[in-house]
Amino acid sequence: MKFDIVNRQNISKNCFVCGIENDLGLKTKFYETSSDEVIGIFTPNEKLQSYPNVLHGGISATILDETIGRAMMIKDGKDSFGVTVELTMRYRKPVPLNVELKVIAKITNDRGKLVEGIGKLILPNGDVAVTAKGKYMRKNIKDIVDGEIQGEEWMESDAKDLKTIKIGDENDK
Repeated sequence: MKFDIVNRQNISKNCFVCGIENDLGLKTKFYETSSDEVIGIFTPNEKLQSYPNVLHGGISATILDETIGRAMMIKDGKDSFGVTVELTMRYRKPVPLNVELKVIAKITNDRGKLVEGIGKLILPNGDVAVTAKGKYMRKNIKDIVDGEIQGEEWMESDAKDLKTIKIGDENDK
């Protein structure tokens, strides 16, 4: 599948998922599509394994949780966050390490303060390895943290400007 990209989402300094200075983190880059999905791109390393050469299931849950929660930013803007209320996972296939992976999520039900969404972690060949559905409380960043985070902890992404992202084709770089 091919997705048209309309925006890059912000990243942070220390977040485990998107933090550019977190040496143990995933350093995920997030993109918004023209069809209102968020796609995250990351490459997990061996420090994140459970069984040899397999990504820990908790890390799969983490990346899906973050991506679904970010999907509401498409409508609400970069200062709107989804605080997790409930997350349900389904593990289908082992997730390998040291390969570029993609995760895609979208909002399925917006009920004001409560938002529901789904996501998939997709292997390079296009197979779905993990799925998730979750419920999130809509919150403004000012209601979550004290002080200003823009610039120091929450900044414009350093990701490449992409026009499209293909999912399921190993040669989509």
